[in-house]
Amino acid sequence: MLKSPFESLLFASRWLLTPFYVALVVALLALLGKVGVRAYGLVTQFLTFSEEDVILGALGIVDLTLTASLVILVIFSGYANFISRIDLTTHSDWPRWMADIDFSELKLKLMASIVAISAIKLLEAYMNIDHETDRQLAWQAGVLGVFVASALLLGVAEWFGHRANGSHE
Repeated sequence: MLKSPFESLLFASRWLLTPFYVALVVALLALLGKVGVRAYGLVTQFLTFSEEDVILGALGIVDLTLTASLVILVIFSGYANFISRIDLTTHSDWPRWMADIDFSELKLKLMASIVAISAIKLLEAYMNIDHETDRQLAWQAGVLGVFVASALLLGVAEWFGHRANGSHE
């Protein structure tokens, strides 16, 4: 007799995740502000910037863009996986991936995004090598290596998991 109300309470508790997704929207707005500041700096100092400064500015914008894309991915796929289904039939202009990413795909996409962001940070450090110590560069390269290895291991684990479940994709 208690099982049904308890299960209803547990099922309804998924809505407690909603403030987390709202906080991610706030973080997305903060990233938008930062990309605006970067773009403004790039435009206003364009004539005085060297080619390397322009490349560093562009890499910074790419980094922020990838991070914002990662946040969007987490918002929509997390909402669709854990809170409520997204009905794409009522919104034909919405991207299909919004409702199609399962938790397994989300983990892989998150890891790939983290690797890409880390690689851009390392590239920025190499482009600005005069201001970086050998120790900082080694740590950044090591962290990128750990992220790449983790992504590969996660991909292999997912592949074996799909094979074990009988889905040979």
